Amino acid sequence: MAAKKNARTAKSKAKFKVKSKATAKKVVKLKARKPAAKPANGNALPRPSTKPWGQAGRALEGIRVLDFTHVQSGPTCTQLLAYLGADVIKVERPGVGDVTRGQLRDVKGADSLYFTMLNGSKRSITIDSKHPKGKEILDRLIKQCDVLVENFAPGALDRMGLTFEHINKLNPRMVVASVKGFGPGPYEDCKVYENIAQCAGGSASTTGFREGPPLVTGAQIGDSGTGLHLAFGIACALLQRHRTGRGQKVLAAMQDGVLNLARVKLRDQQRLKHGPLTEYSQYGENVPFGDATPRAGNDSGGGQPGWILKCKGWENDPNSYVYFITQAPVWGAICDLIGKPEWKTDPDYATPPARLPRLRQIFDTIEQWTMTKTKFEVMEICNKVDVPAGPILSMKEIAEEPSLRLNGTVVELDHPTRGRYLTVGSPVKLSDTVPDVRRSPLLGEHTDEVLRKVLGYSEKEIAEIKVSGAIAAPEKPAKAAAA
Repeated sequence: MAAKKNARTAKSKAKFKVKSKATAKKVVKLKARKPAAKPANGNALPRPSTKPWGQAGRALEGIRVLDFTHVQSGPTCTQLLAYLGADVIKVERPGVGDVTRGQLRDVKGADSLYFTMLNGSKRSITIDSKHPKGKEILDRLIKQCDVLVENFAPGALDRMGLTFEHINKLNPRMVVASVKGFGPGPYEDCKVYENIAQCAGGSASTTGFREGPPLVTGAQIGDSGTGLHLAFGIACALLQRHRTGRGQKVLAAMQDGVLNLARVKLRDQQRLKHGPLTEYSQYGENVPFGDATPRAGNDSGGGQPGWILKCKGWENDPNSYVYFITQAPVWGAICDLIGKPEWKTDPDYATPPARLPRLRQIFDTIEQWTMTKTKFEVMEICNKVDVPAGPILSMKEIAEEPSLRLNGTVVELDHPTRGRYLTVGSPVKLSDTVPDVRRSPLLGEHTDEVLRKVLGYSEKEIAEIKVSGAIAAPEKPAKAAAA
């Protein structure tokens, strides 16, 4: 009996094992179809790093960018990505490179500041995109990179054979980011430069004094501003790729970028339909408004009236001025500072609505006080009583300001051919990322390094590539010997 029972038990166990194996196979198949299980904290993020702040890797570490940009808008974007940890490989034409290497050159034989200040922390590789071997290298780079950034003229990338379809087929995870002058519409094929963007985006029409012509601003809101917008778009696309597993196209049009920065003027255009813009100084001067947002000189553009006022030394220093805002909550403190305590209770000055028609007179009176102080004294005195005021800083003063050096906004770097130079560091500060601000690359400086370490070419293959002319400028024909 015991033997039979044991035999049945053995058979039962055997059957169970077979079923278990079959079941296990089925379970494995089912699991393979399910998305990866999320950690206990409910999302797909890793556990918080235990490394000290600033030592856990930079924000974009592990992201590789193929940089097809030139001049300013695109390089602004890719440089910011490089500062925050991305490996940016700048592709340049052999023997020529980015056109700004030679533009506005101030040191003979050295890359211009125009180039060096927009291409720091990048690697440079030279490739002839028309050469068959050059095209092969580009295709291999596309497979190894996460982002491609370009600011060519409309259609140029397609003519190179690098259509989105081609790129997406080689690397479905790649984000393809572009700067263009205009978005889709009647002007999308037009070439655009900085000042054109400022004009087309609404900035110029609202800048300057109403008696004069439109003015462009010294800030590069068309080029660098759009580059910053593009960097934001790339970061969003990379975050979405983390969820979807696929790349996408990112477009930042310069007209759109300028308009985004000038949005308060579009706000005022709509307000104008309902009556005059009372915070504009022309309202207090009884100058009629037209049907479009006017130029407003140094008006603040917000609900708190402001103006640029002369300070001590203005006769000899073109930047001895301060921006002064008559903020309503500190009106009493302003009255005390400028020696007009009676204005605190005078019905013509006591309230913001009462002051609006008198802004010109009020600022003239404040200016009599600011002219007795330097712009820094005005700022120090005003800030002690919470009155908003700021000095007009010259580029010389900014370059020499110790606090900007200390916080990494202005950085001094060494360059092998130009020597020491100043550049702007990362305008974005992250508490767990130390910006990687390094000098700009020499033309083609990292060609061998990228071919070897990124693309995996052997030394023999690299030698063959060099001989082929795919990464070098074509040799100039030798001059005919004198007869």
